[in-house]
Amino acid sequence: MLERLKHMLIKELLQALRNPMTKGILFVMPMVQLVVFGYAASTDVRDIPTAVCDLDNSPTSRDLVYRFERSGYFRIVERVAGERRVGELLDRGEARAVLRLDAGFGADVLAGRGAQLQMLIDGTDSMTAAVVMAYGQGLLGQFAEERAGLWAARHAGAARAPGGVELVSRAWFNENLESRPFYVPGVFALLIGLMTLLLTSMAVVREKELGTIEQIMVSPIRPVEFILGKTLPFALISFADVLLVLAVGVLWFEIPVRGSVALLFLCMALYVMAMLGVGLLISTVSRTQQQAMVTGFFFFMPAMLLSGFVFPIANMPEIIQVLTYVDPMRYLITIVRGIFLKGVGAGILWPQMLALAVLGVGTLWLGAARFRKTLA
Repeated sequence: MLERLKHMLIKELLQALRNPMTKGILFVMPMVQLVVFGYAASTDVRDIPTAVCDLDNSPTSRDLVYRFERSGYFRIVERVAGERRVGELLDRGEARAVLRLDAGFGADVLAGRGAQLQMLIDGTDSMTAAVVMAYGQGLLGQFAEERAGLWAARHAGAARAPGGVELVSRAWFNENLESRPFYVPGVFALLIGLMTLLLTSMAVVREKELGTIEQIMVSPIRPVEFILGKTLPFALISFADVLLVLAVGVLWFEIPVRGSVALLFLCMALYVMAMLGVGLLISTVSRTQQQAMVTGFFFFMPAMLLSGFVFPIANMPEIIQVLTYVDPMRYLITIVRGIFLKGVGAGILWPQMLALAVLGVGTLWLGAARFRKTLA
């Protein structure tokens, strides 16, 4: 058995790696995709095109506008003097936000009265609009606190009223609240899953299309040997991709691995086993490589959306949340984010590891059970 399995393993590896283009797809494309997706998958907002309608034009209003400009979040694209131009900039998308200060703003601030200003935000992209609003509120809060302190110092001799309550917040695990350390580990999981799924899903189908399945029928190879010979080469290739993608994430994006690397590879082994099982199952029910590829993408896209990579699972309807329990990506994304960002160990991640193990064994058993040494 071992001798036949060794020959099948060598045959599959040679068949997969003999084409230079195939080697590029297997080993170069995952790294390129991680670099591209690592930069694209980000909710950080910088250089927001902003218009300013300063009808007060006082030192105080100019100071506030300058704070917005130097923050790095807002980029002043135009200073306007009328309402019509404000609407045109927002309609054309030339400005994503407009800061409007009415006449008397500076006088109200200096007198300690309630001063109001308006910030118009393009709400077409609700997520970006929420981030822009949060940035604006943060800058305005800091400005208001400083001005209130100056006014109190001039009139009462104290920079802060007694008995005040101050909130001091601290972010754990991602101190700078950057989105890239959150998304890159998720992209890492998606790419490995996609490569494993597509490679395995076309394994048995290729034999059917080439007609070599008939030779396998009359050979002494048993079904279990055939299944292992078809899946083990892609498991080895997947682990090579894991090393390459991990190197890009750590060295290029400088994403820290705060947990155990050995635990990470163990979890990746469970994840690869689960995706191999899904790919093998697709391969046994497909008749052509094209059909297998389409079916693979049909599985991958919902799996990605249900994994929690883009949308939080807790925000999904309950019936959809139930479907996520059969998604291997859901568990690996939780694992890689826990190991990369939090540094947690198996004592915390064992439920996800157990789920991946159950899914892997179940899908591999189901795929092997469907395989028959026949042309049907």
